[in-house]
Amino acid sequence: MSPQPRSAVGAPLSRVDGRLKVTGRALYAAEHEAKGVLHAVIVDSSVGRGRVTSIDADAAEAQPGVLRVIHHGNAPKLPYRDNPGSNNPPGGRRLRVFQDDKVLFHGQPVAVVVATTLEAAQHGASLVKVRYDAEKPSTDMAAATPDQPTEYARGDADAALRAAAVRLDLTYRMARNHHNPMEPHATVARWDGDRLTVWDKTQWVVGTQTELSTVFGLPLASVRVISPFVGGGFGSGLRCWPHTVVAALAARETGRPVKLVLGRRQQYFGTGFRPAYEYRLRLGSDRRGRLAAAVHEMDAETSSYETFDEAIMLAGQMFYSTPHVGQAYRKVPLDVNTPIWMRGPGFANASFAIESAMDELAHELGVDPIELRLRNEPAEDESNGLPWSTRRLRECYTVGAREFGWDRRDARPRSTRDGELLIGLGMAAAVYDPGRMPARARVRLGADGTAVVEAAASDMGPGTYTSQTQVAADALGLAMRAVDFRLGDSLYPQTPPHGGSMTMASVGTATLDACDKVRRQAVTLAVEDGESPLYGADAEDVVVRGGRLHVRGNPARGETYRSLLARNGLARLEADGSYAGPPEPARHSYFSYGAVFTEVAVDATLGLVRVRRMLGVYDCGRIVSPKLADSQALGGMVGGIGQALLEHTVTDHRDGRIVNANLADYLVPVNADIPDLRAIYLEGEDTRADPLGVKGVGEIVQVGVAAALANAVFHATGRRVRELPITAEALL
Repeated sequence: MSPQPRSAVGAPLSRVDGRLKVTGRALYAAEHEAKGVLHAVIVDSSVGRGRVTSIDADAAEAQPGVLRVIHHGNAPKLPYRDNPGSNNPPGGRRLRVFQDDKVLFHGQPVAVVVATTLEAAQHGASLVKVRYDAEKPSTDMAAATPDQPTEYARGDADAALRAAAVRLDLTYRMARNHHNPMEPHATVARWDGDRLTVWDKTQWVVGTQTELSTVFGLPLASVRVISPFVGGGFGSGLRCWPHTVVAALAARETGRPVKLVLGRRQQYFGTGFRPAYEYRLRLGSDRRGRLAAAVHEMDAETSSYETFDEAIMLAGQMFYSTPHVGQAYRKVPLDVNTPIWMRGPGFANASFAIESAMDELAHELGVDPIELRLRNEPAEDESNGLPWSTRRLRECYTVGAREFGWDRRDARPRSTRDGELLIGLGMAAAVYDPGRMPARARVRLGADGTAVVEAAASDMGPGTYTSQTQVAADALGLAMRAVDFRLGDSLYPQTPPHGGSMTMASVGTATLDACDKVRRQAVTLAVEDGESPLYGADAEDVVVRGGRLHVRGNPARGETYRSLLARNGLARLEADGSYAGPPEPARHSYFSYGAVFTEVAVDATLGLVRVRRMLGVYDCGRIVSPKLADSQALGGMVGGIGQALLEHTVTDHRDGRIVNANLADYLVPVNADIPDLRAIYLEGEDTRADPLGVKGVGEIVQVGVAAALANAVFHATGRRVRELPITAEALL
């Protein structure tokens, strides 16, 4: 079949759903109204560990409008079957709401008040009296006992380290971060007999569907999850949280639809977070900086009832040529709620340690940081011996250095001033492992020449509606306005989670497959139809543009989809498409790459850090939508600035309470914090990765930012800060 003309993919198009959002017609989870809806407010545990000894709900239930107070003493027992098809951590036992009297962390739901109005539910929740047999929780990672480590080794890292001419022994610490999306997590739940429908804020409608089906013991087909718009997620919506179960339970118990919205404070313990890390890294090299050994020891917090882990080890295994590597990744169980993936999961933290250490080694040896990295570029993935699908880091360095003016950098720390400001330049490399998972999509081409494409994907902001429409429009040969891409409904063909930079490769390939099948159906119909101008033409020579099929090189010989379907009495053509995921066994090592350059100004007296400019250069395969990619890149850089300089969840270890559970005290970047940001994408594609040649952009753009900033701060001040966030106190 002839390659289709490409006019939408690669074009900087505006979001197809943009008008809905700016006019307020895009409905988010809490905005869905069900007839007779009630309001629910969760009562959170005020202790960090122990047991509930009594719940006095009399005062709450006496309030006008309050209908029920549900807790472990009166809630029905729920099946809570195992759910292997979820994003629940594989180790441990997920929280079972209102099933017993145990308190596992501060803020755990211990009751829910259901009322006719939100105000009545809020007031009722304030009147519920809960008594506890409290114990002192364990929330300090430094004082807790880790689990047995997950280990990796090649060569003899300890022996090679001892023999190395240059040795560094460095420890980096990274604070816990919370996602803080603008839209709070919310659920509207409605039962129709034994069928459950929920409108939920989720990054995986299929995952929420499977979780609710197992919790309530329902057939999967009896649960429908709807989530057409997500107001930011950053990973916080990658699993079904307890509040969604609470809403569904309250709806079943009251016999009416129930709406439950987490307050901003509740977001900090009602959903997950990026766990805190302590990362010790020992490097050994020769005098020219060629790495001989690396020993990585990582401790990260998890909950006492589930074992959460993430891809913190991969970067240390493959990023630089290192013959001897040892790794130990230990999870530290604490009396906290379970962490979850957050933008650039694993790699964003690992890169801070690894890329800071490479900068320290470069300074120790008197070598330019880029040159040091070039000297340690691997020819293949040394963790598995596979060739790279693409690895264009050298080009990222070259382009970034040229565009940023790296050659004007004076290598001496604290050598450049602008009045009272100390100026520093820093850089870091970035790597991420974009996910690829099986996905399905469905397309219907109507007799009016328009198409509907459906997939149970999500869009938390990267522009799934738009990018998938671009792929479909080109594959079908239609204008963008003639394609309606629909997502966010578990009734649609199943797709993987909307995270891990996997949506474009996975769902996009399924969309491409479905649309290619429909286009081929139409071409076959035309060339076999004696009344068609295309009768007898070679199907391989027929392309479609603007909804019109024609012979390549002879646009006059052809006809439209509309005329073809009308003449053949067809209301539609339709097909299901699929993507099977990456090949097994893997034939290539598949990563996206980047190089981040940044300039900071540090007040010499106050220690305040301001970011002046930042540039990211990325090897991410084909860029389907440059405008959306820029949105992702700038957002990722902003997130990296937050991780590096501002974000830090603070816990009171006496009772496990999160002290700064609000956007006044948990600091995130605002417009005044953000400098000139720029992203460059290397032209090309990675067809070894997937048929679209794409590698997701969403995660890689945050990886490396924190390290680049820390390295710039060192260059400005001469002081090496190995703990995030970098505060003024650390520089005074």
